[in-house]
Amino acid sequence: MGGRPSSPLDKQQQQYLKGQVDTLLRNFLPCYRGQLAASVLRQISRELGPQEPARCQLLHSKKLPRVREHRGPLTQLWGHPPQWQPSFCVLHGDGRLEWFSHREEYENGDRPLGSTTLTGYTVLTSQREYLCLLDALCPDSSRDHTQEEPDPLLEMPVSFPLFLQHPFRQHLCFSAATGEAQRAWRLALQGGIRLRGTVLQRSQAPAARAFLDAIRLYRQQHGQFGNDDVTLGSDAEVLTSVLIQELLPALRAQTLPGLRGAGRARAWAWTKLLDAVHAAVLAGATAGLRAFQPEKEELLAALEKTIRPDVDQMLLLRARVASRLKAEVQGPLESCLRGKVDAQLPRITQTLLSTVEAELAAVRTLLTQGMDRLFRLLRGSSSSTQLRKEVYSFGEMPWDPELMQICYREAKRSRGQLGQLAALFGFFGIQSLVFGAQDLAQQLMADAVTTFLQLADQCLTTTLDCDQATQQLEKVRGRVLKKFQSDSSSARRTFIHSWLLCIFLPFVLSQLEPSCKAELLKFEGDVLAVGSPALTIEGIYEDVVRGFLLQRINRELKKALGARNISCILDDCSEEPWDQAEADV
Repeated sequence: MGGRPSSPLDKQQQQYLKGQVDTLLRNFLPCYRGQLAASVLRQISRELGPQEPARCQLLHSKKLPRVREHRGPLTQLWGHPPQWQPSFCVLHGDGRLEWFSHREEYENGDRPLGSTTLTGYTVLTSQREYLCLLDALCPDSSRDHTQEEPDPLLEMPVSFPLFLQHPFRQHLCFSAATGEAQRAWRLALQGGIRLRGTVLQRSQAPAARAFLDAIRLYRQQHGQFGNDDVTLGSDAEVLTSVLIQELLPALRAQTLPGLRGAGRARAWAWTKLLDAVHAAVLAGATAGLRAFQPEKEELLAALEKTIRPDVDQMLLLRARVASRLKAEVQGPLESCLRGKVDAQLPRITQTLLSTVEAELAAVRTLLTQGMDRLFRLLRGSSSSTQLRKEVYSFGEMPWDPELMQICYREAKRSRGQLGQLAALFGFFGIQSLVFGAQDLAQQLMADAVTTFLQLADQCLTTTLDCDQATQQLEKVRGRVLKKFQSDSSSARRTFIHSWLLCIFLPFVLSQLEPSCKAELLKFEGDVLAVGSPALTIEGIYEDVVRGFLLQRINRELKKALGARNISCILDDCSEEPWDQAEADV
């Protein structure tokens, strides 16, 4: 534990990192501007297209996603030099963790000893697993621990550990007093990690979608076609992860030899250095995106004014170019799909389907049990105080980590098998996929709870006796379960559809890169003549490839789900706002 970086980040190193952030922003922001323009065109085209009736049956919960606040005493490895010391930790509803010396400091409003947002962390509860992870960080120095001086602080037995590991930040080491406390903290921390990680994926704002698309295109321009978990976090955190991934090989080669210590102490020192790099890059990315914000708002307003009057002409031109592109790429594209995608698509589809179905079945069971508890209390003539308490607990079910864990663990059961299958196509974003499934379960539970409480409030009056009230609630229960079945069926299809695209689309694009990219130059002049950043030949080409892949996915979904009402998902899932324009052509 005594090993520290031979030199903390000096001014020269900080200036180097600042230059790297500036270069990243200079190269990334043009991609972002282009995707903002594409998002405006997509939004306008949807507004002008045929309006589908609302498909959701459940009322949408207006409660923002959050973590139930959790606080209590833990033992923490901290200080200089680090030692196991008592601390009082607080996990806030926004996924921010703080720690204090004593409870009184927190209650008095004093500043914490330290704090962190939980984006990107992983919770480990096995000391052996954590020590193996440290060994892997500095493999050259972890071959023989018998030759190094043991570090009792790190390697002393910890009964109920909670290790927070991050690929680019210093690790946090805690220990609970009991197994029960360890479990409660683990569930709470995992909820905070997921909340912070999926902030962009949950957002309905076009700018969030544009940012994620821009990150993907930026990485493709640098030869990285596969998806991974780099897009977990806020926009600044995502950019930070992208840059540190780029810098990591050189940073490791230049810095590791100069670190003091050996073995695990040296690995610990490496995490402290990475933490300093992460903080510097994050500060620069945050400042750069904040400076871009006024330009972004002006750009969106200007795009709205320039695109809306010419949207019909732009969509027709886009459709004509897409039609010609299809003829050029259809041969190699079909060959790629038949040779490399068709064989694995059924297995991955079925694995996703079984995972989501098991999770949503657990949500339905939990929802039913919650409603049944209310009925039993009502029939048992419980006191109004007890009934109010149970109604409150029912309303809090979506945010109860212990209850929802029954559903969340279903999302994790097949992650190993799914990860192996998806890795064949360069997809390593399994954590993002699991988080997405867990978010889906939580949102459906929140919507169902909201719907039940509102319908119950509408039908219950003071004139009803206990039996009449129970009969009314039974009707509400049936309606809610029917609505839940409808919404969960649609959500299940949408989820599977979108993640199949995430797995296969980058792979197909990478396979076609050598043969089809040169063909795009033939059509670039037609697109440039429009003079709008909302239309690019690269964007049209990707839409064409997506369209062919969607045909395969939709066909496989029909097989897996049956042909029942499959058409209801195609508009929402296709991510193709151009179907009507192509039909017109």
